[in-house]
Amino acid sequence: MTSRTELNREKKELLEGVISGEISFHKLDSLTDKETAVMIRRYAIEESSDFNFDHIQNFSIDVENASKKNIENMIGVIQVPLGVAGPLKVNGEFADDSFQLPLATTEGALVASVNRGCSVITRSGGANVRIFQDVMTRAPVFRLENVIRAKEFADWLNDPSVLSRMKAKAADTTRFGELIDVKAFVTGNTVYVRFSYDTKDAMGMNMVTIATDAVLSLIEDEFGAIPVSLSGNMCTDKKPAAINNILGRGKTTVADVTIPASLVSERLKCKPETMVEVNYRKNLLGSARAGSLGYNAHAANIIAAMYIACGQDPAHVVEGSSTITTMEITQYGDLYCSVTLPAMAIGTVGGGTNLGPQLDCLRMLGVSGSGTPPGSNAKKLAEIIASAVLAGEISLVGAQAAGHLARAHAELGR
Repeated sequence: MTSRTELNREKKELLEGVISGEISFHKLDSLTDKETAVMIRRYAIEESSDFNFDHIQNFSIDVENASKKNIENMIGVIQVPLGVAGPLKVNGEFADDSFQLPLATTEGALVASVNRGCSVITRSGGANVRIFQDVMTRAPVFRLENVIRAKEFADWLNDPSVLSRMKAKAADTTRFGELIDVKAFVTGNTVYVRFSYDTKDAMGMNMVTIATDAVLSLIEDEFGAIPVSLSGNMCTDKKPAAINNILGRGKTTVADVTIPASLVSERLKCKPETMVEVNYRKNLLGSARAGSLGYNAHAANIIAAMYIACGQDPAHVVEGSSTITTMEITQYGDLYCSVTLPAMAIGTVGGGTNLGPQLDCLRMLGVSGSGTPPGSNAKKLAEIIASAVLAGEISLVGAQAAGHLARAHAELGR
């Protein structure tokens, strides 16, 4: 690692320019190579703050790639401990195997808890999982003259020939994405138009934004409606929203398993009836009383840990936190458990999936890059994550039913 005293004249001049304020952090990328820009920004912060970084400069990711696609004004890397839980047997349409789960977290006891849930599911024959819908959305907002014009606009959008032309316009912007559906929502003279796309193996937010922007030009030319904003928050992106829970966004995925009563007693140290009681009064009634949009124990924990490990946008944990967990006793006295994730925004290409450590985790799961057929890798990842959430829910509810939660955190959470 080059020290400040070893910088050549050109790099010293750049550093002095940044420290003096003559050169902005952002402008550095156009004046030198990306690695040098990262180093000079870091040195400039050290000079102005009178301290030295000890850790953020130590990393293995490709700076050129990250600076181009993932971040601006880069100064280093934050590292998160990575653990593994499993094996977890998954009986999906795309994920049909046993998997070791990469979990990036700083919460002690989380990996151990998921690992216990994986053991219970695997010994019960595996998690059954299916994807019920797969669409990414963008919803621009329009202001019309009055409600009469708003109704005309909504009716026009429902015309099959208009949808066909919008599909063709969107297709001009992407090789992989496909406009699937258009829905209008009216509030007075305001019209929100929710466009739904198949984005294959990409999470697809950039894809659908660009495609929708192109479609807006067609709407303006043919109907005369001009958007107030390309996003009117009916998408709804990175915010808790009932519309995502009802209509779905990203991958709407459901996983379940039936656990023999004897295994509940042996591995979870409680009875199936006790877990059903905890789930009912905690996850269902408690969440309803609190006004929560999520009815689960800690789904966001597992989603966040796998998103960070696998190069997903962690802000989309918001949608994942709307998971609904159910538990009931079967006619044979066993424990049936399920998780419903209405809105998982994930992909295996684009975003952070090309960064080295994250790519390692995707490769470990067998989902890196584009799948054959297109879209199959992202669906496989969704099935794995949903099954991992099921493992986490079973373990935590079991711990609470057995009164073990505090002890586990005392022992493992430090």
